[in-house]
Amino acid sequence: MKRIFFLLLIIFLPMYIFLKGVEINAFNKKLYIDSYKKNNVMDITGKELKELEIITEDIFSYLRDDSDEEILSSYFNSREIKHMEDVKVLFEKGFKIKKLSLALFLFGIIGLVVLGESSKIAKGIFYGNLVWWFIIIILFMFTTMNFNKYFTYFHEIFFDNDLWLLNPYEDLVIQMLPEEFFINIFNRILLFFISILAIIQLISYIFMKKGKDIDGFFNQIKGLFRQD
Repeated sequence: MKRIFFLLLIIFLPMYIFLKGVEINAFNKKLYIDSYKKNNVMDITGKELKELEIITEDIFSYLRDDSDEEILSSYFNSREIKHMEDVKVLFEKGFKIKKLSLALFLFGIIGLVVLGESSKIAKGIFYGNLVWWFIIIILFMFTTMNFNKYFTYFHEIFFDNDLWLLNPYEDLVIQMLPEEFFINIFNRILLFFISILAIIQLISYIFMKKGKDIDGFFNQIKGLFRQD
């Protein structure tokens, strides 16, 4: 049982951090506006920056399930809207997995405390997260070599149709969000993940060196409950 609780820490804390990074960057309006300016989206689409900003806000509203497909019909064709429906489903699953990951991580913490292994929690997080650094390096190397190739793999894995194959000369979605945008957002997600992971590992290392003190703290708390 102890191993299971440690696995919950190792797997689900980084997963929560990654999905949180996806959410933060995917709904960062400034990131989109900067991309529109950098990639000359106004010239390509024939739309003013203010109009693109409104469309972006409506896309956010749709993906957050604050509105339905009707809000997209003024901007996109039927194929684009159907693809957006698939994207929305993917986000909905991501939101659920994110919440579940946090819950399972906390469950693992509680389980280890109950088993009297609180002094080893920091050690488990510190060494367990080393595996994720290896995964990040491999992922970064592959995407740097050929982002388009692995971006295509991503779509083939997560979508069961070819609606994501849009025409850059006709479809507004791909005109607004070119490959350069996705490269940037992917790098930002990785940077967020690496930064938070590094901070957590540093904190874990500090707590690992003070394991006995932490264990005594949890024992005092459990003693209070026993007295009640």
